[in-house]
Amino acid sequence: MNVYSFPQGGIHFTDPTAPPPAESVVAFLPVLSVLPLVQHSGSKALPLVSGGSSVREGMLIGLAQGPGSAHIHATVPGQVLRMVSWKMAEGLTNEGLVIRLKGSFEQLGKPEERFSWEGLEPKELQQCIVEYGIVEMEGPGRPLGDLFASLATVSQPITLVVRCVFDDPWLVADYVLCRERAAAVAEGSSILGRACGVSHIVYAVSAQEKDVGTRLLAEAQAYDIPASLVLVSSRYPQRNPRELELALRAYERRRGKQDGPVEPALGSLLIQGPATLAAVRDALVLHRPILDRYVAVGGSAVKKPQVMKVRIGTRIGDLFAECGGFTGEPQRIILGSPLSGRRVFEKNLDEPVIKTSYALGALLAKQTGGTVVRSCIGCGSCRAVCPVGLDPEALFKGLVFFKQKQEQHSARFGECHGCGCCDLVCPSRFSLSTAIVNAALGEH
Repeated sequence: MNVYSFPQGGIHFTDPTAPPPAESVVAFLPVLSVLPLVQHSGSKALPLVSGGSSVREGMLIGLAQGPGSAHIHATVPGQVLRMVSWKMAEGLTNEGLVIRLKGSFEQLGKPEERFSWEGLEPKELQQCIVEYGIVEMEGPGRPLGDLFASLATVSQPITLVVRCVFDDPWLVADYVLCRERAAAVAEGSSILGRACGVSHIVYAVSAQEKDVGTRLLAEAQAYDIPASLVLVSSRYPQRNPRELELALRAYERRRGKQDGPVEPALGSLLIQGPATLAAVRDALVLHRPILDRYVAVGGSAVKKPQVMKVRIGTRIGDLFAECGGFTGEPQRIILGSPLSGRRVFEKNLDEPVIKTSYALGALLAKQTGGTVVRSCIGCGSCRAVCPVGLDPEALFKGLVFFKQKQEQHSARFGECHGCGCCDLVCPSRFSLSTAIVNAALGEH
């Protein structure tokens, strides 16, 4: 099979401090859980319980409030102790409910009761997905209810793209999920496909993990939406929506030139990750909200990096302790990949895992490059790796050193999607992409 990619820039990113692609380890149940009221892209959910309330596993405890918001459910049974708040590195404040583990579980350790979804209409499938608070389990956490609303105006055919692109070693949790729950990912793809009225499903898989794609495609044959496998590059940032669409459009053009029956165009692309699709499956098949997720825990400061299956609300300090603790004082703690993740404010070990937490890293100073920033040497490395074709050096200098000239570059700030390639290759340790993205957001 051919391998498709984007035309320029990018890097082959490796990180030996990321967890190995071994079987997942089930994390201990947290004695104290912190369930944030914001685990999605919009405003906080309205709390339905308060201090002293008893909650059940899977119980609705936070009600979605408008666009961008999603329902929040208790992930463990117990008693609500209090409401807490904490600062985020971006200057925002989050609030959450502290729950002490107590009582029996509704689902954990019980035989799974399977519910049938095949006879449901698309609107009924959508309603169930919204009811269980399913969001995109990466990025800002867009609620799927918002996704359904946006697709209502799409007139062309829709292709669901299952993004199993492992261009970053910190995506190892998604890789392990695909290997351990391939059937769930395939069934979730079919459920979401029917809910959204898609005409085709494409499994976009990194070429070196072709066996994962073959397994997913085989599982998909049990359902009625046509599916195909497309192998793509593992060059970072291949999984970014723009770069992935460039690869898929190249596949579409090549397919159109081949002899044989003409296959329909891909149309509008609906890109979703495997964790989201497994959650969709659990909502419809098990009538279960997002209670846990796979998280890659590692970094140079962690003694035993591993992929863990973690209850939402578990404090990150508990996960580091389960990985043997720290080898030294972390310089930085990041939720997500070191390339594009969110820094944990003041290394707060009480901050919890949320629906979008696919990775957790504790980094020593040697991994972050320390705090020394040297002069730009004009090497051009940042230009060579930019997948959008920007000149990060010129944009950065115009912003930081010549603020009066930044207007001439302002139109290009918004083209940067913050992949971090330029940061990684810069020998002077400039935070190029961060500065450019902030400028686009008006935070310079």
